[in-house]
Amino acid sequence: MQPGRPDCDRRQRLFLLLRHRLIDTPLKLYGMAQSRSFRALWALEESGLDYEYVAIKLFGDPADSDSAQNVEYLALNLQGKVPTLVHQDLVLTESVAILNYIGRQAPDSELLPRIDTASYAHHDELVCFILAELEQPLWSSGKHRFALPPEQRIPQMLETAKFEFAKAVSTLDKLLGDDFSTIDDFSIGKNFSITDLLLAHTFNWAIRFEFDVPEKYVELRDRHYQRPAAVRAMAVIE
Repeated sequence: MQPGRPDCDRRQRLFLLLRHRLIDTPLKLYGMAQSRSFRALWALEESGLDYEYVAIKLFGDPADSDSAQNVEYLALNLQGKVPTLVHQDLVLTESVAILNYIGRQAPDSELLPRIDTASYAHHDELVCFILAELEQPLWSSGKHRFALPPEQRIPQMLETAKFEFAKAVSTLDKLLGDDFSTIDDFSIGKNFSITDLLLAHTFNWAIRFEFDVPEKYVELRDRHYQRPAAVRAMAVIE
């Protein structure tokens, strides 16, 4: 027997025990329809993990328990926004951090590539691109349409946002490659993953905001939104 092996075995057994307990504890997701919460809800349905969904009203009366401005909710999410994921003592309030956490808790779902692979590096790159380039003009448009106080809104920003979005879509074409099929292919590897979920959700956002979305990306949105997990997630928020 190698020196130190018993301690190593005990640590491994403890790790597996703690992981088992963590997985067996349901996750709690706080969210709202037509928001980034849907990403997390969809990922939970894809993962097969047990979860509880709590509907939150962003602009509700602070005295109401389901208001994002309620003191108890603000203790979880300092900005009073959604989504918020709670898992035992862990609290996450950024949608992509939540998606990655769900993927790691459910490795058999293949929502995330293995961390020690080139596919994981490509996953990180594409996620960063989606957030920084593809989603950014959509949220900028939203802020200058309804989220910011009226005196802070700049109407000219709306056309700038559409210009930026079109530029990002053109770059996405190159990132995915000429052979990429929005009908048959996935963005990373051969399985549906977090990057596919993000692309579908972001293009759905663009369609709702009446941005110009190429037909092939409308087809991509439609294809992924027909997944059983996406349909179940939509039923939860309706």
